[in-house]
Amino acid sequence: MTKQSKKKNTAFHSTLDPYAQREAEKYENPIPSREIILEFIAHEGKPLARKEIAQAFELSSEDQLEALRRRLRAMERDGQVLFNREQRYCLVNNKDLVVGRVLGHADGFGFIRPDDGSEDLFLSPREMNPLLHNDRALVRIVGIDKKGRREAAVVEILERNTHQVVGKLYQEGGFSYVVPNNKNMAQTVLLQKDGLAGAKHGQIVVAEIVEQPTKLRQPIGRVIEVLGDHLAPGMEIQMAIRSYELPYIWPDEVLAEIATLTPEVPEHAKLGREDLRDLPLVTIDGEDARDFDDAVYCRKNA
Repeated sequence: MTKQSKKKNTAFHSTLDPYAQREAEKYENPIPSREIILEFIAHEGKPLARKEIAQAFELSSEDQLEALRRRLRAMERDGQVLFNREQRYCLVNNKDLVVGRVLGHADGFGFIRPDDGSEDLFLSPREMNPLLHNDRALVRIVGIDKKGRREAAVVEILERNTHQVVGKLYQEGGFSYVVPNNKNMAQTVLLQKDGLAGAKHGQIVVAEIVEQPTKLRQPIGRVIEVLGDHLAPGMEIQMAIRSYELPYIWPDEVLAEIATLTPEVPEHAKLGREDLRDLPLVTIDGEDARDFDDAVYCRKNA
């Protein structure tokens, strides 16, 4: 950095951050607010490296530098700044640029759901190539398609949010790949040569994505869990648990607490209770019921 730029940065730093009190209330070691960082980048009129931003605001400790890194990363995810190929931060101020979440479709196209709540933008299959459902991206409005929808082109992928998929394993022509069970994902996941983990053709597996898709290549992954054969009993439940990343491993504290329990109900637990286990109870819930907990027993009196 030149002496002239240092002088300019110091002059800017003397400006009081109008949100300093808010930052002090939220963080033990507050750093410059998003607003003042954006103002500084605009003031400099050029893309800036993180080191330059840190120097301008006199951030030098390890905690401060890490906090700045996280803040800039969050600003990048929210579409407030762009991190360009030269590893510098610049402003996102084009009115035709939109930040939002990717919504995939089984037919290969997709949509961007803007953070500002405006109408979804259409992404062609070509624009969806480097994206997966639920990613976050910065896009540019490029026109209106034949159906009257705003059409967009990808400018920058801000955040990857799909790191594993659940699907059926196929082996064809020397290649192995997983077809995701999620209907929002049109792309198959190509598996590494040594990434089968013993899985066989037709089985349901969980694949970890080790390389995200690009414009020219589908995602690459490896099997990290074999759930079993297709249509095996209970398979739909196992697939749903993994697909939505629901916790399914009991914490050690819970396992310790239930360690003394036995399959049979102990006699002391039956005291004061009426035992109805011999009665042929049935449920009376309708076909569209979400639970089956209303039991009834009938006996003919005459």
